[in-house]
Amino acid sequence: MELGIWLAQHGGIAHAQQAARTGFTRYAIRQRIAGGECARIRRDWLALPTAPSDLCAAAALGGRVACLSAARRLELWHLSDGMNHVSVPRNATVPASDTLRVHWSVGPIPVARFALVEPIENALVHIAECQPFENALVVWDSALNKKLVTEASLARLHLRSAAACAVRAASSGLADSGLETLPVSRLAAMGIRVNQQVMLEGHRVDGLIGHRLVLQSDGFSFHSTAEQRRADISHDRRLALLGYTVLRYDYRQILFDWPRVEAEILQAMAQGLHLATAPTRR
Repeated sequence: MELGIWLAQHGGIAHAQQAARTGFTRYAIRQRIAGGECARIRRDWLALPTAPSDLCAAAALGGRVACLSAARRLELWHLSDGMNHVSVPRNATVPASDTLRVHWSVGPIPVARFALVEPIENALVHIAECQPFENALVVWDSALNKKLVTEASLARLHLRSAAACAVRAASSGLADSGLETLPVSRLAAMGIRVNQQVMLEGHRVDGLIGHRLVLQSDGFSFHSTAEQRRADISHDRRLALLGYTVLRYDYRQILFDWPRVEAEILQAMAQGLHLATAPTRR
C-alpha cells in the first residue's frame, strides 16, 4: 500500500511510529516526503497536503484538538469564540498567539497515545471551564441530544471542576438546538420553569410555560424552508384556536435582542397567558 493512501485512510495525518508499525520504512517515508506526497510535522507526524488544518495545528504543538474546536469537528451547536482550542501536556512550551487558546487541564477520560482529538467527555469539561455558563450548556445539551454522550455516563464521571459540575446539573439534551437551550436557561435563572418538547396538537413545541404559553425558536438548521415555515405557522394557528398563546422568536432575536424577548415573555405572564384559564378582561 502507498503511504499516501494509508495516510488518507487515517484522516490525512498519522504519527511516524504508526506508519513504521504498518511496515513503512524510514527510507520509504523520506522518499515520499522528498517527492512532496506528504510533509513532516514536528518531526514525528506525517501529513498529506489535504490533512485537516486543525489536526495539523494540534500535531505541531504536540497537543490535541480540544474544547470548542472539538465541538466544531463533531458539528455540535456552539457559539464560536474565534479561537483555536488545543490541549497540551503541562510541561509543553507553546508560542503565544492571539488566535490560540491552550488547555492544560487533564480530562476525566484517558486518551490514546496518538490521538489528535480529545474525547467528547474531555472536550465538554474543557468547554465548561473555558466558556460562560450558558455557552457551555448549549454544547452539553447538543452532545446529549445527538446521543454522543448520555446523562448516565456523564453522571458517572468524576469531575473535579465546579464549573463542569454546574453545567452537568443543568444539562438535559431535550433541546434540538442552542436556541432552545438559551431561553430555558435564562428564564430558569429568573425562577421561570419551561417544559421542553411538550406534545401539543400532534407536534412538539420547543417550550411551554405553565399550561398555555408556548415558546418556539426558529434557527438556521430548523424551520428554514418555506414548506416548514408554512407548517409552523399552521400549527401556531391551531394552537391559538385552542387557547394557547404562541411566542415565536428567531436566531437573531434570541442571541442579539434578548432583553426584548424577555420583556415580552414577562408581559405575557403578567397578563396570565400562561395559566390554564386566562383571566377575563373587563
